Amino acid sequence: MSGPAKNDVPCLSKLYRLQWEKAQDAYVLLYPEGMVKLNESAGEILSRVDGTKSILCITEELEKKFGVSDLLADVLSFVELASQQGWLISDNTNSEEKVDNK
Repeated sequence: MSGPAKNDVPCLSKLYRLQWEKAQDAYVLLYPEGMVKLNESAGEILSRVDGTKSILCITEELEKKFGVSDLLADVLSFVELASQQGWLISDNTNSEEKVDNK
């Protein structure tokens, strides 16, 4: 099995909900058994995952926001890890498993 590609369109698994936790000053992923506090990079990436944007589009948004370049490898690596954790599913997965994180 190969990792994600730049044109893949990830979306959040329906088992998770992303939200900003003011008390923790961080994004968190909520799930039935608890929550995962995300670091800033993970939160910035996942906050852009909406089931319509490609990994390349998400990367370009991040590069523009932070005034940096060459983030694609890092974003691909995170998406692969998040997919392995079950947080994300790709655009070729059954649509019943997809959810909008808004």
